[in-house]
Amino acid sequence: MPADLSTLKYRALLETSEAFIACRDYDTLLRTLWASLQPVMRFDYLLLVRYDQRKGTGWLEAIAGGDDLGLPLGADLPLEGTPTEILLASGEPLYVPDLRNETRFRPDVMERIARHGLLSGYWAPLSRGEKHLGSLGFSSRSLDAYTPEDRELMDHIARQVTIAVINALAFQEIRELRRKIEDEKVYLEEEIRAEYRFDEIVGSGPAIREVLQQIQTAAPTDSTVLIQGETGTGKELVARAIHQLSRRNHGTFIKLNCSAIPAALLESELLGHEKGAFTGALAARIGRFELAHRGTLFMDEIGELPLELQPKLLRVLQDGRFERLGGSRTIESDFRLVAATNQDLKAMVAEQRFRADLYYRINVFPITIPPLRERREDIPTLVRYFVQEFSTRMRKPIESIPVEAMTALVNYTWPGNIRELRNVLERSVIVTQGKRLRIPKDALDESAQTPDGSVVPMAEAERRHIVEALTASKWIVGGPKGAAAMLGLKRSTLQSKMEKLGIKVQRQIGAR
Repeated sequence: MPADLSTLKYRALLETSEAFIACRDYDTLLRTLWASLQPVMRFDYLLLVRYDQRKGTGWLEAIAGGDDLGLPLGADLPLEGTPTEILLASGEPLYVPDLRNETRFRPDVMERIARHGLLSGYWAPLSRGEKHLGSLGFSSRSLDAYTPEDRELMDHIARQVTIAVINALAFQEIRELRRKIEDEKVYLEEEIRAEYRFDEIVGSGPAIREVLQQIQTAAPTDSTVLIQGETGTGKELVARAIHQLSRRNHGTFIKLNCSAIPAALLESELLGHEKGAFTGALAARIGRFELAHRGTLFMDEIGELPLELQPKLLRVLQDGRFERLGGSRTIESDFRLVAATNQDLKAMVAEQRFRADLYYRINVFPITIPPLRERREDIPTLVRYFVQEFSTRMRKPIESIPVEAMTALVNYTWPGNIRELRNVLERSVIVTQGKRLRIPKDALDESAQTPDGSVVPMAEAERRHIVEALTASKWIVGGPKGAAAMLGLKRSTLQSKMEKLGIKVQRQIGAR
């Protein structure tokens, strides 16, 4: 009989070794152990407790036995006064032949042991070198259930389980990385398809120079930035510039428009969710917080963030930790927040429509982008930039912008700011037949014309346009690439206008 028992134990070790090689999760691991060891050993419960060295807590990864012992799977468990704490402190296995006389365990642990009629237990450490991974616990309703030979077998099993746990952790990390890469790929593909994107901030007037100075000041820090400005002023462009100039520029720039996602889905977008967390959650998904790890999270229209989600955002900003919906594992993410809004958040705080504590947390370095009507000196530059972009894309040889067209564009109020200007110029390039840009008559809303008193005088608008053309042509007046051709004027007409407006050629060499 002893020989048969030795054969069974050897076979059990062989079976578990083979099963552990292919093991990918803890539930499968314990089921394999249960099936292999039951014929050769007496135990009623088998528990795998993982240890989080950073937090000093443990959690129950898996359990095999008659019921769940009332312990939550995956939840953090305090280690104080538990068998796992004792064996981690000593580095040696723990055997208690009579649990009724045990005095080192917490009262609630002893109550659970008594409630399930457990009388003896053996706990083996899961460790490799200096790294402690947790414990493997065997418990029985019999007194002094485990012989020295049984305990030796358990130690062998624990060493194999340690390898299996390390493998499972590695596969889990690989799955997470693969899922993150897939989610980032989908996200970046959406970014590539995004309609509103610029390569650089265009303009040289004092208003935009001040914004650029603020970007250069804020970017190298890791502080939260709040970008304020009307719709269409280019808040996302400023956020991207901050990211590119920061130490996080090798990380991902993750964008979330709080007004574009239904409130019911916004929490899942931010936190992510586990499979089965809610109806329709057919697979686990990584949230924007997690995707932005070591990068920048840009939350546009943050004033639209529902009040019930604001404390959750504040909590993540404070400690960088969160759990996915339907999950219990704590995830850490190190990201920089850049928020943007076209609303008066301070007034919203006064009206109790936005949390004061969140407002103060995100309003660390505010940047206000001026509307286009307050930086008219940049409109000629922007017009040329967009006309060149669209004419190149549409393969249209547009070479000149008439003075009267530029004057109308400079004097328009642009309630939609740069976004509206861009759309008007795209449409203008589409309808233009020839080399001179034509602005459709209905492209500019007459009700939105600049009110009297703020109109840029015709002469000033014309002067700016001519100087822009001269600068672009390197102060060459005539010829196919000269300023006159760009403006759609004869050379003599342009020279006459320059004399009238007091514009002197700054570079005579090469001018014709």
